[in-house]
Amino acid sequence: MKNKRVFVSGGAGVIGSVLVDALHKMGATVFVGDLKPRPTYWPAEIRYRQGDLNYITREELAEFAPDYFFHLAATFERSVETYDFWHENYRHNVRLSNHLMTCLKDIPSMKKVVFASSYLIYDPMLYSFSEPAAKAVRLKEEDVILPRNICGAAKLLHEIELRFLEEFKDSYTSFHTVYARIFRVYGKNSRDIISRWVRSLLRGEKLTVYKKEGMFDYIYAGEVAKGLIHLAISPATGVVNLGNDQARRVSDVLDILCQYFPHMELEEGQSDILYEASQANMDRFFTLTGWKPERQLEDVIPEIIEFEKDRLKENIDHTVRRFPNVLVTSISRKVPLLRAVKQALRKVGDEIRLFGGDIDAGCIGRYFTDEFWLMPHLIDLTPETCIAYCKQNGIGLIIPTRDGELPYFARHKAVFAAHGIEVMVSDERAIDICLDKQRFYDELSVLGYPVIPTTREIEGVSADLYVVKERYGAGSHSLGLKLSEEAARVHATNLEEPIYQPYVAGEEMSVDVYLTHSGRAKGAVVRRRELVVHGESQITTTVQHYELEQLCIKIAEKLELSGHVIFQVFVTPDDFFHIIECNPRFGGASTLSLAVGLDSFYWSYLEAMGVDVADYPFVRSNEEKTMVRYPQDVIL
Repeated sequence: MKNKRVFVSGGAGVIGSVLVDALHKMGATVFVGDLKPRPTYWPAEIRYRQGDLNYITREELAEFAPDYFFHLAATFERSVETYDFWHENYRHNVRLSNHLMTCLKDIPSMKKVVFASSYLIYDPMLYSFSEPAAKAVRLKEEDVILPRNICGAAKLLHEIELRFLEEFKDSYTSFHTVYARIFRVYGKNSRDIISRWVRSLLRGEKLTVYKKEGMFDYIYAGEVAKGLIHLAISPATGVVNLGNDQARRVSDVLDILCQYFPHMELEEGQSDILYEASQANMDRFFTLTGWKPERQLEDVIPEIIEFEKDRLKENIDHTVRRFPNVLVTSISRKVPLLRAVKQALRKVGDEIRLFGGDIDAGCIGRYFTDEFWLMPHLIDLTPETCIAYCKQNGIGLIIPTRDGELPYFARHKAVFAAHGIEVMVSDERAIDICLDKQRFYDELSVLGYPVIPTTREIEGVSADLYVVKERYGAGSHSLGLKLSEEAARVHATNLEEPIYQPYVAGEEMSVDVYLTHSGRAKGAVVRRRELVVHGESQITTTVQHYELEQLCIKIAEKLELSGHVIFQVFVTPDDFFHIIECNPRFGGASTLSLAVGLDSFYWSYLEAMGVDVADYPFVRSNEEKTMVRYPQDVIL
């Protein structure tokens, strides 16, 4: 595995964390995707992507160019699957497996896929009995299959999908596939029954035990990781069992625990489930790899006990981490923006709720949020009121969307941060510069940037035709375009604080840029504005323009902006740039930039959670895309 590039789904789990450690020590370059936060002890060179891998793109994976893919990500429920598991199984087992292979199947660097399947695929009647069995059944790869539950069915379906892709090796695909039918895994930091019993015993609780005469093939997560690596580097393809090839009764586990908890109390619960007596036949695995698991229950249980003791000393919360909710303000009719935020939140977790705020109780946007907040007018909204609302509703990120509210949130940004609430807004000085067109010109022209000349007196501009607009706020507000000097003077009388600019003929471009909390740009996307109505692009197309991207990135970093910002630029036929303005917020047509890889809301949410987004590169789509905005009916 030295110098090999390896992608691991579910790499922060019980098996995955051990596997990733092993691969890293072997010299592999590892990219991990998981719903969980990045393990703090991992070295920086392990690349990490936190979130739902149903939303990873082919471009992200192609940019990494993996040689190997270990697919561990899955969801399951212990013992009996609940009614609600129907949806979870489809999303995180069926759909996820298909999506990942859809992204990976045509990447030429791929050499092998190692899929963590399950012995639940075998017909349970082979190893289930009404009475305790004298010995376990050694299940072999050729045995009858009939998945025990929908999780097992999902595993079988993906085995068949991988077998389908294997048939096209050399003609379409470049990789082999192997699926390890893994037996009863246990390990550290796990939800398995052994770890759960240890935690209960450390708390002095009585254990409830069912069918202690049942027999299972327990295999330690560390041994599973070794086994998966052996399968990757061996010629193995197709179905291969992965277990200890040694069944142990539940009572054996209890006997070992009793050695460390001599005062252990337990009661036998009543259940109508059958007695299991299963064991992996590892003959094929050994023939293919020459390896067998070594560590047994007696070796590992003492380590699990010490691990759980340490967690108790450190007072680590074992409950599932709750992700903060998000508040978008001034939602009005901004349906595409709300949908884009919701899409970003789904990448992290299903349970995150989107709150929308507006002063209009009848605004359309409220129907596209999980909760609506009828906000007071900004002049009446104290930071304390807003913070109290956020705390009451578990909100950890605020996304302002209107120019008029940006100074308010920028001014109180530090106050919100002190209460654990991030605001997707630049600092106050940067906001003031961007919203004041005269100051924007004054600051940037001194630095030598090609910003459009701007003055408060028409005599300060030498031009045949003029543009007249308000000094503050949105550039399209009361805009006078392509005016003679006389018409410009007349138009200015209708404005509060007019400013004058020369009219420039050229191609109108928007440049979306995302900047991290540190003020460094992650990337930029240039959009050609093909149809503009009331200042917003109704038809816009992405274009690649390296010089313009770099120019806007430099200006954004120089102004110390953060979050999502948009530059408006005219490009003349001689390819000269005229920077018109910068809107320090997400724009009406910026969703197109999200579609080609500028994942602003996802990055912003991760940063709000304290994640360093250096691990999340901007991978731009190679295909240019066009967005057309149009009215749409939604049936609720």
